Amino acid sequence: MLKRIAAIHDISGFGKCSLTVALPIISAAGIEVSVIPTAVLSTHTGGFAGFTYRDLTEDILPITDHWCSLGLKFDALYTGFLGSFEQINIMGQVFDRLRTKDNLILVDPVMADNGALYKVFPDNFPDGMRKLCAKADIIVPNLTEAALLTGQDYIEGPYSQDYIKETLKKLAALGPRRIVLTGVYFSDSELGAASYDSHTGEVDYALSPRIEGFYHGTGDVFASVLLSAVLRGFSLAESAQIAADFTARSIERTRLAGTDVRFGVNFEEGLPMLMHRLMQK
Repeated sequence: MLKRIAAIHDISGFGKCSLTVALPIISAAGIEVSVIPTAVLSTHTGGFAGFTYRDLTEDILPITDHWCSLGLKFDALYTGFLGSFEQINIMGQVFDRLRTKDNLILVDPVMADNGALYKVFPDNFPDGMRKLCAKADIIVPNLTEAALLTGQDYIEGPYSQDYIKETLKKLAALGPRRIVLTGVYFSDSELGAASYDSHTGEVDYALSPRIEGFYHGTGDVFASVLLSAVLRGFSLAESAQIAADFTARSIERTRLAGTDVRFGVNFEEGLPMLMHRLMQK
């Protein structure tokens, strides 16, 4: 039976991220995607000036209630960038209304990178995100977000395995059973993620060759592939490796083409290979 995900993200008309990444990737995985847009922007906010922004906060719960009235069920709920405390609080209500005993919730706590909270958020924003992560089954923070969520000071890599394991355990203590921590590296030649299941205590690493530079939208690419692979029946560790490989290849294609990094990465040309890999399960 065709599985179905509810993706709750903003829409940037230009600059591949959020829903314009999640929709094609998850659909290519053979999974139906229903969407609740949290905002509509002309471009994403990373490096573009003068972008338009329309807040759709007031539409989120009415959409959810209509879905509930139709008896719609979802195999997963998936959130990314949330623009305010109000949206975080509303997401908690959405989870309560759409949650079943069988579906899973993935929260990508998008709020920070490179050691700093995004400028659009107040200093106490991680407090609200921490409460939302407590309702999730899987969270996918980067190391900056992990530090903010756990109250640790952010440190630069390369990292030790002991530090990564301790961070994973602190994140699991917030409530989610499974953690995938991105931006992990132990040497300058590789970069990827660490996955952790608090029920088994297993820690696994998914690393790919490191490509220098900062590319917008890669976190959304990674999380969308990760969730797709989990729903296709792959283990969390396998899913993290599939996501790491796909993201690295998307970055490499973009680097070779010399595309403006603000425009997002070329994930589209990798979709046929991703479909083939995911259908092997």
